Amino acid sequence: MEIQGRIKMIGDTQTFGANGFRKREVVVTTEEQYPQHILVEFVQDKTDLLNNYQVGQQVKININLRGREWVNPQGETKYFNSVQGWRIEAIQQAPVGEMPPVPPADAFEPAGDLNEDDHDDLPF
Repeated sequence: MEIQGRIKMIGDTQTFGANGFRKREVVVTTEEQYPQHILVEFVQDKTDLLNNYQVGQQVKININLRGREWVNPQGETKYFNSVQGWRIEAIQQAPVGEMPPVPPADAFEPAGDLNEDDHDDLPF
């Protein structure tokens, strides 16, 4: 699966536990009729993938959806979901309102088979 949008926030890398589990979060705002702010986690060695990106940049992030079950001390079962990123790439946008380049005039060959008499051949 993938998410496309503009980076709204990039968090710092956080380290947890004795094993040194690392996590870094990024929020991407989708650009659709009803924009969504999606929190994506990058874990372990994938946290470094965010080093080359900045707030405001358009990106495409490949994700996996993760879910887990947890039983609290009172015996109640709870379920949690997370969106985990594993690849991120910048999206190049064409500048808005810019016309495509026009070939130079010398790229066209002038019409050379016109007769002077042909200039007034309209039927009315």
